[in-house]
Amino acid sequence: MDDLKAALKDHADLVAGLFENLSAELRSGFGPAVDNFVGFFHAIDWKEPWLIGLLAFHVLLLLATIITRKHVNFQLFLSILAFSGVYLAERINTLLGEHWKSFASQNYFDPQGLFISVLWSGPLLLIAILIVVNTLITLCVLIVKWKRAELRHRARLARGKQD
Repeated sequence: MDDLKAALKDHADLVAGLFENLSAELRSGFGPAVDNFVGFFHAIDWKEPWLIGLLAFHVLLLLATIITRKHVNFQLFLSILAFSGVYLAERINTLLGEHWKSFASQNYFDPQGLFISVLWSGPLLLIAILIVVNTLITLCVLIVKWKRAELRHRARLARGKQD
């Protein structure tokens, strides 16, 4: 029994050491990512009219998604719109990268597509996820209503057979 307790204590110490190492690596690992994000955020001129328009578009799309959450057909249209925007992001990035001088003060459209991914595809994907979650909730509510109606129908049939 003492051997088992010693083995369990050794195992617990090993796991605690591994957890401490992992948490220290995670804390030090997020530092460069945060620095990169802050640098990315400060590199953008947020007062450019086209960026304000882009952000306004995302806010309006989010509001339309929230307001029309009970209209399944319109939500389908919004999700198609959002997924199409994400699908076309590479082409949009290429097109805007060629013509950036006509509307921007600097070229944000790198070949890797970081800017377009963060400011175009990211919000569209979040809106699409919101639509999918709303659709799943709506389906769950419909399934509950259907099951309740089915149970009421079976109860009526059982009462009818008893009479």
